[in-house]
Amino acid sequence: MAGTASAADPGTAFKLLLSCPAGLPRSRVSVMFGQSFDRIPHPDAALEESISEIWNQRLQRNPSLYNGTKFRYGGHAVYYKDDSKEYCVSLHLGLTDYRTFVGTNLNPLWEKFLVPSEDDPVRCQHMSNPLGNGAIVETSDQKIIVLQRSHNVGEFPGYYVFPGGHSEPQEIGILGHQTDEENLVPLTERVSQEMYDGIIREVVEETGVPASSLEELRGMSQRMPGCHNGGFALYELMRNEAKSL
Repeated sequence: MAGTASAADPGTAFKLLLSCPAGLPRSRVSVMFGQSFDRIPHPDAALEESISEIWNQRLQRNPSLYNGTKFRYGGHAVYYKDDSKEYCVSLHLGLTDYRTFVGTNLNPLWEKFLVPSEDDPVRCQHMSNPLGNGAIVETSDQKIIVLQRSHNVGEFPGYYVFPGGHSEPQEIGILGHQTDEENLVPLTERVSQEMYDGIIREVVEETGVPASSLEELRGMSQRMPGCHNGGFALYELMRNEAKSL
């Protein structure tokens, strides 16, 4: 999801790039994974240097930060397969890392990395844009599990979030790009499966919230980062779709 300006709190802004209210099974979601979807360095050398400067400043404040590899969102495509009336979605993914995420998306100069374009992949070609995941967990009594971030974190302290994180390339043995075409098909299948497995893994790691911490979701949405606020919008679309069936 890409953010848009918000007068109240820019951090809560979001834009829905694709909505599938009825949900998509694993069979209708695929991945195109390759170096062509990696971030393009910005031609401004000083702006590129600010990535290292921001990261080093973060490391000084918090030496425990880890520069892990992430999948980079480079766009998506919707298509119909084998004359089917059911649409499929292909995610276009490259590689990035947490250091570059901190130095571009979380840089005070982040807007300077953007390219004037209505095409989001072009507009964000100099951004890290790691692909995150999130799950809305509804309990049997129709409550929603929401977590509150610590006030000692660098991004969105105290905000409410859904269980989630990132699908991890390392989980499926990806440390970098490879050019062996024979291995690309099984590699792409592993990446596709990780899009689902990663969400389950995050939920298992982060839930276990006591009943006293469950609250009404609607009133909390404006204290959520944009990506989670967008998740709530998708959840409402899904609930409305279910009611209409």
